[in-house]
Amino acid sequence: MASLPKEMVTTSKVQVEDLRVTYGSKEVIHGISFDIQPNEIFGIIGPAQSGKTSLLRCINRTIELTVGAKVKGTIRVDGEDVQRASNVYGLRRKIGMVAPLPVGLPLSIFDNVAFAPRSAGISNKSALNDLVEKCLRQAALWDEVKDRLDSLGTKLSGGQQQRLTIARALSHSPEILCLDEFSIAIDPVTTMRIEDVLKELKKEMTIILVTNLVQQARRLAARTMFLWNGEIIELDQTSVMFGENPKDRRTYDYVNGIFG
Repeated sequence: MASLPKEMVTTSKVQVEDLRVTYGSKEVIHGISFDIQPNEIFGIIGPAQSGKTSLLRCINRTIELTVGAKVKGTIRVDGEDVQRASNVYGLRRKIGMVAPLPVGLPLSIFDNVAFAPRSAGISNKSALNDLVEKCLRQAALWDEVKDRLDSLGTKLSGGQQQRLTIARALSHSPEILCLDEFSIAIDPVTTMRIEDVLKELKKEMTIILVTNLVQQARRLAARTMFLWNGEIIELDQTSVMFGENPKDRRTYDYVNGIFG
């Protein structure tokens, strides 16, 4: 298993062991193993169809919502096998997910963020107000929307909607935040604002960053994994991965735009 040097080892937040994923007869992840440390921004890069999104969906068990998907191997979060979790909804609250394109609920900005807490039983108006403000501030959106919280979230700009999606993911206080190419549909300025948010959020949670922008992984991730055709080509400190001498020539070629 690829892991941190001994002097940096702590109890892993996520452990993946011999993970295999198939859709029907096609195997898309081929027995990969790795770990992720607490409060780490862990980058995952690789070409399309490499299994990156499938991997994230295995961690929070949304993969089982896909007909024909089968998972073998073990994924542990805080030492607990996610496949044996007695409360899958509790697991998903623990692991926030942000998709490539913003998916706003047809509700007000306030209700978009308050939806999950209300579903979890929080009904006190003052507590909800405080939580909504906190999450919108964490997502760098509060100052732009604080005077129109009753407006439809779907009326926001694309970048604002993506930050609203992040605020919604934060509303159930996840311990792990999975980001699946969050910046694919937003402008560079908004992307940099969200990157600044992520640098602050890692103080409170572990972040798994799937990105099609290799330089984004370079800016944010402590370690980066290069996934290609469902196999780990290389996993190392990001400075090594993006240096002149990564362990695998394919890594150098990919991060330097020679292919992919």
